[in-house]
Amino acid sequence: MHAEQPPATSPFRVDATAKTPAHQHVYERLRAMILFGDLAPGQAVTIQGLTATLGAGMTPVREALRRLIAEGALVHQGNRRVNVPLLTAECMDELGFMRAALEPELARRTANQITPERLRRLQAIDEALNSAITAGDIGRYLTNNYRFHTTIYDGAAAPIMAATVDRLWLRFGPSLRVVCGRFGTSNLPDKHADLLAALRVGDVGAAGNAMSEDVAQGTRQMRLAFESA
Repeated sequence: MHAEQPPATSPFRVDATAKTPAHQHVYERLRAMILFGDLAPGQAVTIQGLTATLGAGMTPVREALRRLIAEGALVHQGNRRVNVPLLTAECMDELGFMRAALEPELARRTANQITPERLRRLQAIDEALNSAITAGDIGRYLTNNYRFHTTIYDGAAAPIMAATVDRLWLRFGPSLRVVCGRFGTSNLPDKHADLLAALRVGDVGAAGNAMSEDVAQGTRQMRLAFESA
């Protein structure tokens, strides 16, 4: 096994330390709100409303909004309003294709250099995720599901691919919250046990296959939600 690599910097991770500039802290908080569905697709919010919600000044909120609009996470509606874009069937197909291409490769690369420390972290996160599923806690499920995936991708030593996947998650994350709200957590797809088993023995092929199945099942669940809407 290889030495532990420094974790890649994720644009979704919130660092609330005093060293974080105000505009960056607001950006990270807003990004997390989008990712985990606290801002629902199509829901319009105002700059003034966000400053009140975040307890932040107008300038850092505007800067955060500019960055998120540029990343496609928000859409400007005029009259100082923005909203999370609705996920269309065509957009979902694109996201599914890109995830299916990139995420299994990241899993394979991580399996090739997995460390005991990363395995322990993944196991702990997966236990918390399973607990959230049992309890029907959607917010905790979404948070730990994201943590599980990014902990794998951070171990791939492929920062360009990992950053691209982060942006993909930002686009489908809000709709995943809607899916969970509609179907609950008990029937959510979970190939994490297979993935963990592959990572424990450094089986590159099995890790990629498990991630492929996880992505495919998640995409199918999203499509079912679209069809039943």
